[in-house]
Order: sequence, then structure tokens, then C-alpha cells
Amino acid sequence: MQIRSYRPADRAGVIALWHACNLVVAGANDPEFDIDFCLKSADADILVGVEGERVVGTVMVGHEGHRGWMYYVAVDPKQQRGGLGRKLVKAAEGWLKAKGAPKAQLMIRDTNTQVEAFYARLGYKTIPRIVMQKVLP
Repeated sequence: MQIRSYRPADRAGVIALWHACNLVVAGANDPEFDIDFCLKSADADILVGVEGERVVGTVMVGHEGHRGWMYYVAVDPKQQRGGLGRKLVKAAEGWLKAKGAPKAQLMIRDTNTQVEAFYARLGYKTIPRIVMQKVLP
């Protein structure tokens, strides 16, 4: 797998992968909007894992000056447990380090807890925080 920055031709493959990995939840996130919003910022990118031209993994990465964040960490379900997720997370961590972010964080939906052990093996820990949200009209 080669990991590189997102290209416009990746859009359909990226969105299909996010759906296949159950990362798109109706009413909670719009992948088209999220891609466009991410790519507007110099402080964010989507790293895409490809085999040939086929999208097999992604991680959206960005920082706001205090923390680095990862979103949409996804690996083709047929290729999970083969080390691709680990490579994507390490690539995102490298991206964040290069931007000077002092820490990397991510959120896991309470319906997606099976990935908690994966992140724990990579050194991530659960921290005592309450995440609050307000949808802006």
C-alpha cells in the first residue's frame, strides 16, 4: 500500500470506503462536506492508502495548534487486520509531528468500540473528557 495525499479522483473511492467501514452516519456527518471542508485548510489533509488506483485506506488528519486530530481512519474491510490501519495511523502521526502538533487525538463513537483495542495497541489511552457539540445552523 502506498500512502499519499488525497487527489480529487479519489473522492468516490474514499466515500465508498467510509460507507463500507460504517463511518458515515445519517444526520451526523456528510462525507462530501467533510472532504471539502478538510481540504480548505493548510492545517489538514486526507491521507489515502492506495493499491494501484484503488483506495484501500484513509485517515483525515489536522490540527488546531494545540492538538492533532485523526478522523475517518478506515481500511477496506477485506484487508483489515493486515497492518494497513497501523501504517495509516503512523503516517498521520508523522504528518502531525511535521506540523508541530504535540499530541494526537481521536474520538470513537460508542457504537464502534471494537476499534478501541486497536488504538490501545498503538499507545492511545482513554482520557477523562466529556465531548460536547452544538450543530451550527
